[in-house]
Amino acid sequence: MSAKLPVDAFAYYFALGPERSHAAIADKYGVSKRTVTRTAVQQDWAGQVVEMEAQARKKANAAMLETLEEMNLRHLKLLRVIQSKALEALKNLPLSKAMEAVRALELCIREERQARGEGDEGGKNIEQVIRGEYERWMVTDKEVPSDEPDEAE
Repeated sequence: MSAKLPVDAFAYYFALGPERSHAAIADKYGVSKRTVTRTAVQQDWAGQVVEMEAQARKKANAAMLETLEEMNLRHLKLLRVIQSKALEALKNLPLSKAMEAVRALELCIREERQARGEGDEGGKNIEQVIRGEYERWMVTDKEVPSDEPDEAE
């Protein structure tokens, strides 16, 4: 058996991934396991593996973050377009026919808040709020509850 490992032995060792072992390197290069172990300790193969894997994770995380940011920006732009169209519809349609625009706005607002990490406020949607306000303000005098205090009290 040869007593010296080639320069690319660490690269092969690293490329083995979870299957890496000193015995596999010894078999590949026709050297003793002791030679591989001595070289691995001298060159800190274990430390290099940890460092390289950490760098690879860091790069992968950065790429995922960049992709996520690009996706969020793209979605926010699309949401703004839909919001613009929904607002235009609200301006031009009578309230009785504008509920599709309200639903579009509701969807846009919910999705935009979620993309910005804010979430839904108490699970209320815009349609519920508008219907509640409409019902609250559109009552007749006959429908006003009698248990409300008079202003004179």
